[in-house]
Amino acid sequence: MRRKERKTRIERYAFEHLPTARVMAGQQVIHMAPPADRVPHLMSDLFGWLATTDAHPFIASSAFHYEFEFIHPFVDGNGRMGRLWQSLILARWNPLFADIPVESLIFENQGEYYQAIQESTQKSDSAPFIAFMLRMILDTVTSSAPQVSPQVTPQVGELLAAILGEMGRETLQSALCLSDRKSFRERYLKPALAEGLIEMTIPDKPNSRLQKYRLTDKGRQWLTQHGDG
Repeated sequence: MRRKERKTRIERYAFEHLPTARVMAGQQVIHMAPPADRVPHLMSDLFGWLATTDAHPFIASSAFHYEFEFIHPFVDGNGRMGRLWQSLILARWNPLFADIPVESLIFENQGEYYQAIQESTQKSDSAPFIAFMLRMILDTVTSSAPQVSPQVTPQVGELLAAILGEMGRETLQSALCLSDRKSFRERYLKPALAEGLIEMTIPDKPNSRLQKYRLTDKGRQWLTQHGDG
């Protein structure tokens, strides 16, 4: 019992007398953490909020991340711990986030990261930091998402290779030496349109006699990757 009481007194003394932590960017102080004696209460409140909030995990994890950095409970490693907590919150919501490198993108944007923390602190509002983190998450998801190749049949491949600029249906059929209009539409045009490889020049009037077709960026990319044969 005495050891426990002695330990408690030592911990209380440490919380009351340890200097306030500072976050530095070079020689500049960008954040002054709350006094050490407030850390246990602030962290308890933060975890209590996390357990009861109904905010979307993107918002909740970002807000938790900022508040963790604001409290700054450790002498060192607070940034890594804050980012780890955000990753854990997101991974618990959706296991896919366990393999998404949020940490690496933040590392590549450290200047903006610290600026977002500073802006939120100056405004007493976590919104700037949340907006920054949402952008980082979007960039991470976008860069990590597998690129799905479109399903291109030999017929669609022939159509893509035949299109030069903007061409009408009859011109395309002639270029492909096809006489059956229905077959051309079902086996060539529709699949290419469905995959977003070609587009109509008059999309709001699909049956217009003036309708023509052209390659999309996706179609041109496919041609570049697969050749024109």
